[in-house]
Amino acid sequence: MTTTSPLMAGIHQQMKHLAQRQRVIAENIANSETPRFKAQEVETPDFSALLAAQGTVNGKPRVGRPRIQITSGMAALGATPPQGGMGIIADTDISETKPDGNNVTIEDQLLKMGQVQADFAAMTNLYRKQMGLLKAAIGRGV
Repeated sequence: MTTTSPLMAGIHQQMKHLAQRQRVIAENIANSETPRFKAQEVETPDFSALLAAQGTVNGKPRVGRPRIQITSGMAALGATPPQGGMGIIADTDISETKPDGNNVTIEDQLLKMGQVQADFAAMTNLYRKQMGLLKAAIGRGV
């Protein structure tokens, strides 16, 4: 039986998140001229399960992430739940909305894509270093 270290599990989860985020950003860019299209973003992963494996306070993970759901009162005021697949939410970090209702700004999306690229490079480096340590530990060299 093999087990995955919490670090490797966290790297795996973050890389999956970054791949999904890159796909959503690409969709935003592709729809930058679609009337009434609203930019989307991927929900930040919740790492509390990984933290729970490392220790809890009063039986709960040390770090929690609040979940907000639309109530009937909020819906009556015009609030709508995010559209899209699980984990895809409306992008609140927008700089402008065009007269046709589209709020995708290419510059904002390219900045986000650059951040995804930098984060992915960091995760790749962490993975590479962790694998090097594991190889050294079992005597296979680096």
